[in-house]
Amino acid sequence: MAVSPSSSAQQARQVLASRLTELCRDAGLTGLGIARLCGWHPSKSSRIMNARTPPSADDIRAWCQACGTEDQTEDLIALLRTVEGMWVSWRRMERSGLKQAQEARLPLYQRTRRFRCYSSWLVPGLIQTRGYTESVLRSVQRRRVEVDDVAEAVTARMERQAVLHEGSRRFAFLIEESVLRNGLGGADVLIGQLGHLLMVGSLPSVSLGIVPDRPDRPRMPVEGFWIFDAAQVNVELVSGYLTITQPSEVGAYADTFAELAGMAVYGPDARSLITSAINSLG
Repeated sequence: MAVSPSSSAQQARQVLASRLTELCRDAGLTGLGIARLCGWHPSKSSRIMNARTPPSADDIRAWCQACGTEDQTEDLIALLRTVEGMWVSWRRMERSGLKQAQEARLPLYQRTRRFRCYSSWLVPGLIQTRGYTESVLRSVQRRRVEVDDVAEAVTARMERQAVLHEGSRRFAFLIEESVLRNGLGGADVLIGQLGHLLMVGSLPSVSLGIVPDRPDRPRMPVEGFWIFDAAQVNVELVSGYLTITQPSEVGAYADTFAELAGMAVYGPDARSLITSAINSLG
């Protein structure tokens, strides 16, 4: 499945553009007229009205003032913040370090009751060991984050794992078999992580499936993703963090998860693959 930042985000941008266009028309203004009142080039108002260029908060303030609808300003700026939050670049999310990015996700995890996660690259964060998490976050920090707060970020992720043992939550994890042999911290860290998977897979609230390597699989691997209840999907891409809320798109990811789940092995067969990977590293 090809993912772009995304029709959910684009639809949200269109909603904001439509709201601004309605204010303009209700005030008896054209795009050219509002550009003149705001002191802009005429093409700027056209791009905003057609959702080609997102407005800034200051643009919204000027727009509402020109339309005589200052009472709408704060609501529209709040909508802008929602739109911006659907696609967040790593540079923006991690500009003050990795700890804040880890902590920012905690409320979503706390309110979710059903988790579905597919990973084609790494062991999912909720079931990582401290050593594995430290290796992953250190790699991230070296690649793209100037602030070194890896130790604090590791602690924040470990604390978030408490949701595995709280309430009546359900967790379904799917991992590509290749993940069992890919690691960033060396053999000892990966062996510890694989042993942890054996333990996590025995929890009554957890379903752990391994999608086996095979030459004739009916569906290729896709980007890793999380589904939170049936309300939201998050995808980590090379350039940023994508939030999807459009029901049809959430449904597409749920369908993909179901297909991949049908290809996975569970229970003794999954434990056998994990044990084999441990033995190959020993």
